[in-house]
Amino acid sequence: MSFDRNAIRPFHIDIPQADIDDLIDRLARTRWSPQLPGAGRDRGIPVDYLKDLADYWRTGFDWRAQEAELNKFPQFVTEIDGLDVHFLHVRSPELDALPLILTHGWPNSFVEFVKTIGLLTDPRAHDLDPAQAFHVVIPSVPGFAFSEAPRETGMTVRRVAEMWVTLMDRLGYESYGTQGGDLGAYVAPEMAIVAPDRVVGVHIDGGIGLPTEADVPTMSTDERTEWDQMQLWMSGGVDHHVLLHAAPQTFAHAWTDSPVGLLAWLIHKFDEFTPMAERAEDVMDRDHLLTNISLYWFTNTAGTSSWPMYTGLDGNGAFTWPAGQKLVPTGVYAGGSALMRRLAERDNTIAHWPEGNTGNHFIPMELPDMHTADVRAFFVKVR
Repeated sequence: MSFDRNAIRPFHIDIPQADIDDLIDRLARTRWSPQLPGAGRDRGIPVDYLKDLADYWRTGFDWRAQEAELNKFPQFVTEIDGLDVHFLHVRSPELDALPLILTHGWPNSFVEFVKTIGLLTDPRAHDLDPAQAFHVVIPSVPGFAFSEAPRETGMTVRRVAEMWVTLMDRLGYESYGTQGGDLGAYVAPEMAIVAPDRVVGVHIDGGIGLPTEADVPTMSTDERTEWDQMQLWMSGGVDHHVLLHAAPQTFAHAWTDSPVGLLAWLIHKFDEFTPMAERAEDVMDRDHLLTNISLYWFTNTAGTSSWPMYTGLDGNGAFTWPAGQKLVPTGVYAGGSALMRRLAERDNTIAHWPEGNTGNHFIPMELPDMHTADVRAFFVKVR
């Protein structure tokens, strides 16, 4: 019997108990670094805080319970472009629902969207308008979670977008919306460029209309002041683009061998991505964060998930903001200043630019109700 490479195979998460026991053992045997001098988080994640979080991961966090919750969502694997791709496919009870593909960011996973799935697919059950329902598809980006990692250099956002178009075609969807934040904010518009006859609209969480050095000559005096302030804001924190572009393999050895090393790194980045709170877990559920981090540990993807940084989002090793496209309408969860709106409209057809939304970087984890409401508000305009 020949193997059908286009087959869609059911998938069920079942981490071996030996892997869970190994994680617990490694956490118990952690060799802790001394606390360096300095106030608060001046030197990184404080030792006492990390000890508390690691102890909870070891003794309080229930992976099997989280695994069972994830397995409530229908999951599948299919081969695309030579790689096995894992995805959730949750159909709405509303037959005329709009198909919507959601792409997660880094250092996240498909877990980013679990709190929004029910709101999107079954609005009637949440006292919301059933006319604004979605059939939801949430793939794991290659190299993340249960999707196979690229076997060679050259993986790009464009290639991921092409893979997602193939996936939606394989699922029988001829017309659909795309959505994403962080890495997903690059993939979503690329899908419109790849398949403008299929994509009805692109919704992203942010990152659109941000200026670059090339825009400075066109700026007014007030806009130039805003640009200078942006440079101060963007220069803070650990630049993971530079770090993972330079030596991802070097750092992956430590993250793969030490769960506390992985925990410290990912929590550090989640905290940086949450500037409106002191800590990520002040606005996100601790178990939600640890479920995501556990997936990185159990699937050994701390290194393989770094390809967007070492390849570069444009395939040339460089970091750039999401490219614009005027082929289909665009909506954004968090708009921005008049400068950002001007630049966004230069390169996109903006159909949705709210000014009252709030939140940090990973909105679906932090404010699932608000995120879902904004997605619905955009697609009702373009469907």
